[in-house]
Formats: sequence, structure tokens, C-alpha cells
Amino acid sequence: MSVVKLGTVPHRDPDPNHPYTSGAWTPVFDEYDADDLEVIGEIPKDIDGIYVRNSENPAFGSIGLYHPFDGDGMIHTMSFRDGKASYKNRFVRTKGLMAEIEAGKPLWAGIAEDPRLSTRPGWGAHGGIKDSSSTDVVVHAGQILSTFYQCGEGYRLDPYTMEQFGTEGWVPLDGISAHPKLDENTGELLFFNYSTHAPYMHYGVVGPDNKLKHYIPIPVPGPRLPHDMAFTKNYSIIADLPLFWDADILAKGRHAARFHRDIPTRFAIVPRYGQPEDIRWFEAAPTYVLHWMNAWEEGDEIVLDGYFQEDPAPKPLDAPGGDPRLGQLMAYLDENSFKPKLHRWRFNLKTGAVSESHLDDRLLEFGSFNQTYGGEKSRYLYSTFTKPGWFLFEGLVKHDFETGKSETLNFGEGRFGSEAPFAPRVGARSEDDGYIVSFITDMVENRSECVLIDAQNITDGPVCRIILPHRISSGTHATWADGPTVRAAQSAA
Repeated sequence: MSVVKLGTVPHRDPDPNHPYTSGAWTPVFDEYDADDLEVIGEIPKDIDGIYVRNSENPAFGSIGLYHPFDGDGMIHTMSFRDGKASYKNRFVRTKGLMAEIEAGKPLWAGIAEDPRLSTRPGWGAHGGIKDSSSTDVVVHAGQILSTFYQCGEGYRLDPYTMEQFGTEGWVPLDGISAHPKLDENTGELLFFNYSTHAPYMHYGVVGPDNKLKHYIPIPVPGPRLPHDMAFTKNYSIIADLPLFWDADILAKGRHAARFHRDIPTRFAIVPRYGQPEDIRWFEAAPTYVLHWMNAWEEGDEIVLDGYFQEDPAPKPLDAPGGDPRLGQLMAYLDENSFKPKLHRWRFNLKTGAVSESHLDDRLLEFGSFNQTYGGEKSRYLYSTFTKPGWFLFEGLVKHDFETGKSETLNFGEGRFGSEAPFAPRVGARSEDDGYIVSFITDMVENRSECVLIDAQNITDGPVCRIILPHRISSGTHATWADGPTVRAAQSAA
């Protein structure tokens, strides 16, 4: 075992009474490089690549009521090759974090507070908050790109060494939203952003050479709050969802989102390098969708899978101390409150017709699939389910869309996972020939693990468990990057 503690980042002690700075969400401040860690089972030799997870890990919190989406970005990686694994974790050295380290205190209000409480100008669509780069993560052109959901600058890191390169140069003035999409078959990165000024939304394409190739406005009636996008081989899909900022409150300099039950969900389907006049608009049942899964072309139709929320504006939960604002925050993080269900939309490009229906009546979200099938018809999907009342992943459901069957894995009592991407086996022979990878925060054993699960037999549980040098905070978005592809891109750069 080789564990090197690189140091402890300056911070303020987390609030032990806040539900998302305590328990499984307790942030960590130590940074490590670790090799030859304790392994329960055996690391397979047929996995080569890097599991990368972003985390909301607050160093100083925020002014006023803390929301977990305010937390500073911390990247955790586990790289695999030849039956060995190496772990690293680093805070993303954002401009906001470095300023707060210098000041020794929080400088920005979070999304649950009045932005006018911030002591300095902020970033992104919200305007008054810190770009913490803590939401999503992808590996493109040989580097990690971490992103912020309210549209930030995007930060680059080396996936193997964790060297940091600062903000991404091609990012437009209005930033980029979380969830840019990597087309593994072309190496292109597809992205969108949104803002409070016209034209309110844009869409763009970055080439495999990490240069901006295409950037157009997406015409929408006013400020919007989409969170994700999807793509097929020839098209990109941007959603105009009926949950967005209240215009009257926004005019007063504050931000409050409202679900408009009488406004349909709209989908902009645009050729990958199309112009605004090429956009086809489709309308469907009003909802909010945090995350889309795969999409593909099937005859005259485009098929899109995602998680349809049955109650995008849930009632507050009972909160510690009876704080109604904290109760509302907790409800918007609780899948049992906003009720997301796996859903399929079909858009007929010839007739303009839309059909849609649930694929499963269970509460599911934060899914993954074999990204080598991105934009093409796929058979399998791996969704997570959560602990009622909490933003904590308790297990996985594997869907087989060909047979209609599903399988379930529970991580175990007091064990909470991260978003769990699919990692193809070296020399894979089928779509589900590979592993599901996740970090687990184990509150019973008071430790964290990286687990590999055979995607063809998820009910058997992990084939190996790699013990981390510290118990890490529960986290959300993660990605898998193919090792040979990353190394080739780095060599070509």
C-alpha cells in the first residue's frame, strides 16, 4: 500500500446539523495520491480506463442557507490498468475557491439565498453565485472538463496526474451548462448554455481537437432552466421545460423557479451543425427532466429516454429545526418527492407527431449506459434509486429494453453510491460486456470504496472492492474514460 497525503485545503468546519454537510455528505479536505490499496476480491485485468467523479464538497459553505449545489468541486479518480488501480482526489482550484481561501470565509450567497448577499460578482445564468465547477464531469480531448449547472467557465484537469489547467479557453461569454455530451464515435463535445438575457439559450459543438466548431442561438421566449441535453447520430436535442425563473421576481433581482403546469414541454431538435432556421420544435406533456439518457434515430422517428418528473414542485419536507426553506431544499433533492420515472418520447420528423409513456413506474434517476452506443439504439440502461427523503443512492436497476426485464442491486445497509457509469471490458463482445463502477460511502464501516460490478450479473454484487484512504462525501455525477483513447489524445496534443 502506498498512500501519500498531499495536504489539507484551508476550510471552515462543516455544520454538523445541516443534512447535506453531515453524515454521508460530510465534506473532506485532505487530498491524496494512493496506489496498491487494500482490495476485497481481485481487480480484473480486462479493464483499462479512468473512473472520474465530481462532488459538491464545500470548503467554506455559502453566505446564508447552504445548498449542496453550492459546494466546491472535488474530483475523485480511480484509474485501472493491468489489474492495478490508483486513486487521487483534488479540489478544483476555481477562481471562487481560491478567493475564499485567501479571505478565509465564504464570499458568495448560494442558490437558496438572495444573490445580493454576495460580497463579489458571481458567474453564470444566476449571476450572483460562485462557479464552483462541482456538478458534472466529462473527459474530452485527453483532459477532464468539470462544469457547473448554472453555466460556468469549465475547468480542465489531467485525468491521470490531476494537474490543473484552469478555465477552458473556448467557453463562450455565457458559459457552458453542466452535461455537455461526448460523442465517443466522433470525439465531438456537444454543449448548451442559458442566461437571463436574450437570446437566453445557445448550443455548440467542440471538435476532437478541443476547438469550437459551431455555436448558435436556440430561440426561446425567456429565461429558462434546462439541466441536460441529448443527441443522436445526426441531431442534438435541447429542451425548453416549463420549470423556469419567475419573471416578476427576476425583475426584482432575485431568483425563484416556478413550475408552469399549463405550459407544454418543448423539444428543439436541430441537426448537429444546423442553424436556428433548421430547428424542429415538438411539444409534449409538461414536466421537468433533470437527466436525459440515450437517443437515436429509428425510421422517421427520434427516440429519447429520460426521467419524467411527476411532481416537479413538491411540498417541503420536515427539516431540522423546522426551517421551511431547508424543508423545500430537501424536497427538491428527494426523488420520493419529485417522483422521476423512466420515460420514453418519440418524435416523428415526418408528421410532427409526439408519443410518450413511462417505461417503469419505480422512482429512478441518475442513469448510465454504454457510451459507445451514444446516439445509436441501445438495449441496456442502469438507473439509480435513492433513500426516501434523501439525496443518497441506495442501489441500481438494470433495464433490458429488448426483453422488458430488469434486475436490481441494493448497495447494502448504510452504503450509498455515486453515479455509476458503464466501463466496457477490454475486447468487449456485447453491449453489456463490462463493469459498472461507483464510489461507495459506507456509514456502517466508516469508510469509502470503489466497486466494480459485472454489468451482466449486477445482482451478484461487486466483483471487487477497493478501499479508499479516507471516507469521502457522498456525490453525484461521474464518468468513465477509455484508457487507450485518453492516452492517444494526450500523445497527440
